Amino acid sequence: MHTVTDAVTLWLDGGVPTRMIWRGARWRVTDTPTELFRDVGSLPEVITHPPAVRIGWRFQAADSTGLNRVFDVRRDGLGWMLEHVYE
Repeated sequence: MHTVTDAVTLWLDGGVPTRMIWRGARWRVTDTPTELFRDVGSLPEVITHPPAVRIGWRFQAADSTGLNRVFDVRRDGLGWMLEHVYE
């Protein structure tokens, strides 16, 4: 796993990633993306089932040469940021 902090362009279809541009290369999503969540911060103890907030996606994608990798991307303001790349 490599930790990176690169801005990426992400295309969504029905709210789910389908394509990505990273470092000038086009990547096509080749599996079913998995949502990444984080728990909401401190809440009163009376809340027994705190909500989770979707912060991004994990998906496998292939470039034009057929190279496959797994990516973790998260929402960053109005855009997307790549956080991890798994080879």
